[in-house]
Amino acid sequence: MISHAKSEALFAEALKYIPGGVNSPVRAFRAVGGQPFFVNKAKGARVWDVDGNEYIDYVCTWGPAVLGHAHPKIIKAVQQAAENGTSFGIPNPFEVTMAKLICAAVPSVQKVRLCNSGTEACMSAIRLARGFTKRDKIIKFDGCYHGHADSLLVKAGSGALTFGHPDSAGVPAAFTQHTIVLPFNDVAAVKAAFDANKGQIAGIILEPVPGNAGLYLPQPGYLEFLRKITSDDGALLIFDEVMTGFRLAWGGAQERFGIRPDLSCFGKIIGGGLPVGAFGGRAEIMDCLAPLGPVYQAGTLSGNPLAMAAGLAALEELRGEVGQAVRLTEQSGSLSHSGTDAYAHLEQLGAQLEAGMKNAAKSAKVAVQFNRCGSMFCAYFTDRRVHNLADAMQSDRERFKKFFHGMLAEGIYLAPSQFEVGFISTTHSEMDIERTVTASAKLMAAF
Repeated sequence: MISHAKSEALFAEALKYIPGGVNSPVRAFRAVGGQPFFVNKAKGARVWDVDGNEYIDYVCTWGPAVLGHAHPKIIKAVQQAAENGTSFGIPNPFEVTMAKLICAAVPSVQKVRLCNSGTEACMSAIRLARGFTKRDKIIKFDGCYHGHADSLLVKAGSGALTFGHPDSAGVPAAFTQHTIVLPFNDVAAVKAAFDANKGQIAGIILEPVPGNAGLYLPQPGYLEFLRKITSDDGALLIFDEVMTGFRLAWGGAQERFGIRPDLSCFGKIIGGGLPVGAFGGRAEIMDCLAPLGPVYQAGTLSGNPLAMAAGLAALEELRGEVGQAVRLTEQSGSLSHSGTDAYAHLEQLGAQLEAGMKNAAKSAKVAVQFNRCGSMFCAYFTDRRVHNLADAMQSDRERFKKFFHGMLAEGIYLAPSQFEVGFISTTHSEMDIERTVTASAKLMAAF
């Protein structure tokens, strides 16, 4: 019998001083029942809780741990940077190196501004889009999460043409009146919104591969359609690549799908596990930011030397796994980084997990939709395909609860919600994947 006595004691103590006992709602077990466990060590593809229980980890710090936990080069980089000070509030060389690296890796980004979180990046990108276009309205998609800024905590209106309503207490309706919420993968809804708001839409913001309602992919031609309709209307296309940046490819989802947005938001991997954010795009747009332009954005800890050192170590390790071909193409001015060792390995592991899970579900005669893009995945217990939030909401969440706790008992940690994505790191092994598939097959056979 697995003991969680120490975690239970810590959670009871946390409840006295921290709302809900957690510092981010996604860490709570409200969606699956029970109590969260507390971790005091992580290494590679595994975490250990305070009771000594070991788990194969598919949360990976919610994405940043693409190289696994406690990578020695990242740890060393942070230690060395800390010896020179933890914060300056003055420009430091790491910031320039990081900016150059992002611009070289992502062709759509000519200039980039560093900040402290994905929320800040998305909030600032929207402000910049509005300032650049001198328009107020923003389109976002149901199920796409872009941080907890007031104007983005929005649920859909009663129809495709109505503005969204606040999705959180404490957000005045006036703060969301210019946010239009549409279903993902619905071309007609986007066309209708542009027709009804001619010359008023500043931009569209989306996760090119939504990873906050589980995971679903853009249908063929959808991203190309969004690129064209925004360009034709004078609106901006904003890719929220906080999750997908440097994970789905060296150049992110935009490299994988061959789309160049006007603005891009980053986070997670570029901080190597430390708090970080960034947004960038065409130089003419970015130059609207203060101190050059009228759009204000600032941050005391932006470009923090510890976060920059950790992120650069992570990115250099990823680039190192890409091999000599990347360095050669950079020298020649080319920006094509596809077919790399790191991403090929992640793709292989992802394909192994997908095939194994589908076979397990088929053998158990359990309806499962397993959606995957590279090293990101989600299994929905439903017999219908999942293309948007409405589809995801039809999945059997009670069955997911049983599955989650069953996998946890087998030493496998998945996100504690049907509507979160799973991640694979380069430190996961084929044996880890096989063990995960075996445990899944055992549980589904018992349904």
